[in-house]
Amino acid sequence: MKDEENTVSDNPQNKILFSQVVALLQNARQQVLRTVNSTMVYTYFEIGRMIVEEEQSGKERAQYGKQLLKGLSEQLTIEFGKGFSADNLENMRKFYLAYSISESMTRILQIQIFQSLTGEFKSQKAQTVNADLNKFDYETLSSFFKLTWTHYVFLMRIDDEKERRFYEIESEKYNWSVRELKRQYDSALYTRLALSRDAAGVLKLSEQGQIIEKPKDLIKDPYIL
Repeated sequence: MKDEENTVSDNPQNKILFSQVVALLQNARQQVLRTVNSTMVYTYFEIGRMIVEEEQSGKERAQYGKQLLKGLSEQLTIEFGKGFSADNLENMRKFYLAYSISESMTRILQIQIFQSLTGEFKSQKAQTVNADLNKFDYETLSSFFKLTWTHYVFLMRIDDEKERRFYEIESEKYNWSVRELKRQYDSALYTRLALSRDAAGVLKLSEQGQIIEKPKDLIKDPYIL
């Protein structure tokens, strides 16, 4: 019986099947993680939006905002448990404020709006596009936010949008962990690359990240490895 089991496990065809099943399960796991992550980031963005809009309706905004976060935190903690401290809610608020006015996100939404219009209506609707820029749906945000929430908590501390966008692109492109992202940021990677470029080159960095076109570029613009 033991010899039969060994024969089955040693069968090349079974090894291929095992490898295929493992690959399928690993892919499914990654898909689930990506879905959970994008849903979480979208939800936090929307919570941030709701907080900001509620604050704007308050008469004494600064004081009202503090009371709002404290009260909301207490209620959400009772309902859902840990994860909704006033500090975390403040991060969601800052997240919305940082990205709702992002030029990159605005461009994406503008493209989507225009693509949904027929040619004859594009000119008529062009003037009303800006009025729709505050309407971010799940699909739009999922196509824009591809990193984890922890990545964004760090990224939104970067005031310069071009620099922030550069690190987003690099993190996604090279699958940087948050630890690696912080390490590259602390090494002033963007600043070092930007110093060797003109205005157009800096803009390209913020739109495409670093493009390695020739082997010498690795020496000229080294990453911290």
